[in-house]
Order: sequence, then structure tokens, then C-alpha cells
Amino acid sequence: MERHDLLYRLYDEFDTDGLRQYQEFVDVFPVVDSRVALKSWRAASEELERRKDAIRREFAAGETLAEVAARVTREGAFAALDLEASYGRAVNVLVLDVDGTLRTAGGTDNEIPRDTLHALTEFHDAGVPIVICTGQTVENVKGFAVQGLGSAVVHSGRFSIVYESGAGVFTPGHGAETKALLYEELDPAIRGIFEDVRSRLLREAGPELRRGCHLQGNEFNVTVKPNDRIGTPRSREIVEAALVALIDLLADATAATTGVDRAAAVPIARRFYADRDPAIRGVLERRGAYPVDPPTAPPDGLSALLERIDVAYHEADAAEIASLELDKVAGVERALSVLGVDDPFALVMGDSRSDLRVMEWAAENDAGIAAAPDHAAEEVIEHVLGTDGLVFDRGRSVEILRTVYAMNRFAGLESGLGDG
Repeated sequence: MERHDLLYRLYDEFDTDGLRQYQEFVDVFPVVDSRVALKSWRAASEELERRKDAIRREFAAGETLAEVAARVTREGAFAALDLEASYGRAVNVLVLDVDGTLRTAGGTDNEIPRDTLHALTEFHDAGVPIVICTGQTVENVKGFAVQGLGSAVVHSGRFSIVYESGAGVFTPGHGAETKALLYEELDPAIRGIFEDVRSRLLREAGPELRRGCHLQGNEFNVTVKPNDRIGTPRSREIVEAALVALIDLLADATAATTGVDRAAAVPIARRFYADRDPAIRGVLERRGAYPVDPPTAPPDGLSALLERIDVAYHEADAAEIASLELDKVAGVERALSVLGVDDPFALVMGDSRSDLRVMEWAAENDAGIAAAPDHAAEEVIEHVLGTDGLVFDRGRSVEILRTVYAMNRFAGLESGLGDG
């Protein structure tokens, strides 16, 4: 029987919806000190196994099909089968963005769902390393990782954090390689520009901006966050003002490094970054800061520096400058080297332009597949739809993790699914 026909039979003849409900209840049952609750969990566990046993008896690959049916929807299972047929191998590392991807992206955007955390733990227990790839600080990521996944996972030697969009890599349990400060490998001119902007931003900002925002506690990147709750009109106003201030200070610092007149450097920098990101151009236009007349051609030295520095705008959330020589790709490559993943085939999940670079790296090197939430940046969605189409609903990253779980189970079968 064809593999697809076996899946049709599995999902048509068995109550897979009920099976998944039992599995989810058993997996994410809260830790409570209650005999009644424990009795309910034991009863559910027994019923879960009874239903799985019925599938195990029916198919030659019954163990695999039972575990897939208990976790993956019909749509996800067929997607997994197609992925395994296309690539012929299992995912051997997870490369995951946090905000807007793993997090729920709801009202507070500060919680990773329990079913997602459990799925990550299952991958880890199966020997698949996890690389968290984020613009956040390493301390922020360590905090939620230990709380959500547990210290044993974080310090297992199979967990790495690419932080500040590639400025550093933290991989506990690897001795001298545990922490790699990639920003220290930059040339002094770039490091000096970042130090200049960081030291002057709030000191030289107007009182309204100083009261309304703060610098995130980065080791290298310069990230401005609003003091108000993310997503509010007040936060949007503050982040827009911070973006203009960042670009202007960046222009001033690069002008000082290259000997260019500051008055000429500011409109050049504004136009430079506006031309590269429509969102930045929109902010500059709304604030009357977009150069109407094209500025003079930038001197070679100034242009070369601007080409090496990225400016990012996240609406009502953050404004940031980062080194393009320290993007997430560089961080992921270092993390994979430390983890000993010599032939990576990654699941790359993310929602921003910085995540897109990792997705493109994976595609160009036949090193993985990409997935994104439906609210991701337009170019990210275009890339994902143009590859394997793994776009998931807001807050439902677990669905992609479960699909890849099934893909890996199918890839682990030596002689196909078979029939009972």
C-alpha cells in the first residue's frame, strides 16, 4: 500500500482527534499535589496507551504511526510525509527565533505556550540540539530557557544561544568555547562607532526621549526600547523618535571616523537606510526627517561603513543598530561548530529580516527548511511560501514542531511505513 494511502487509512479509521487530546493532556498536565488529579492523569495515560496499541497492532510501522497520530494533525502528517520524500533526511538541529515566533505574540507577547515547550523538550531528549537565535540579550534568554525548559536542558551541552542577532554565542557545557564574543573580532573602527553611539544616545537625546525609553542591556548592539508597554501609540511615538536619533548619531560617528562633514553625513545616512527598508522610510517621512532632495553621493569611506552597519525598526517595540558582519548566520555557524553539528539540516523558524538571512543560508547550502508565523515580514512569508509553505497561525509554532517530529519519525524508518 502506498505511504499516502496508509496515512489516509490511519486518519480515516482511527479517532486521531481524540488520541491527540489524550496525548496533550498527558504531556502538559500541570504539576499538582492532588490524588484526584493524579488519578485522572493515570486514567488518561492508560486510555492513551490503549488507543495507541490499537494502531500498533494494525500496521507494520505501527509504533511510528501511533506516535505520529497522537501528536500531528492529518494535514501536518501529510506535510511531514512530503517533506521526508523531498529531502530524504531528518532535521538534526532546531534554529529558533523567540519574539513573534515561539512566544504567543498576543497581548503581552511574553509567554511561550506549554505545548511548545514540551515539544522542544521532546526534540532535545531525542538528541536534537536547540539553537535559540534572537536579538535579545543572553541573560534574558537564559532566564526564560531555564524556567521553561529546565536547567538540565540548558546545561546539557546540546543547547546554544545566538544572542543580540549574532553578536555573541553562549553554549553552556563546552569549556573554553562556552561563550564566543564575536563582536570582539570586528575591526576597531566598527567597534568604536558602536561605543560612540551607545555612550551619547540618551545623554544627548531630548528630555521626552530620555523619559520615554531605555537602552537594552546589550553587550554590543545598541537597542532602544520604550518604557511604555510594547504596541501602544506612546511606544510607537518613542520608538520612531529613537530611530531618527539612532540614524543621526550613527551618521555623526561614521562622519567622524571618515572625516566627512556631519551636516552632509546625516541626510546621506537617512536616505541610505530609508532606501533599504520601506518601514524606516515611512518613519522618516512621518517625522519630516526624510531628505526630499537626493543627497550628494556619499564619499567612498562613509558609504563603506554604512554598508557594514544595519539599522532595524520594529514598530512600537524597538529601534536598533547592529553589525552586518555579526548577523544571525555568523552566530548560527559558530553555534553549530561548537555543538559539533557538522552536516546540519535545520528547522529554521523566524519572523524578521534577520531570520530570513538564516533561512536563505539554509536554502543555499541545502542545510534545512524554513517556517514562519503568518504575521511575519512580507519577504519572510514570500521565502517560506516559495520553499515548503510552512506558514503557521499566530502563536502556534507547536504545529510546525509536531510536523517536523513526524518528518523525523518517517525518516527513521528503514523500509517505509509498510502495512499490517
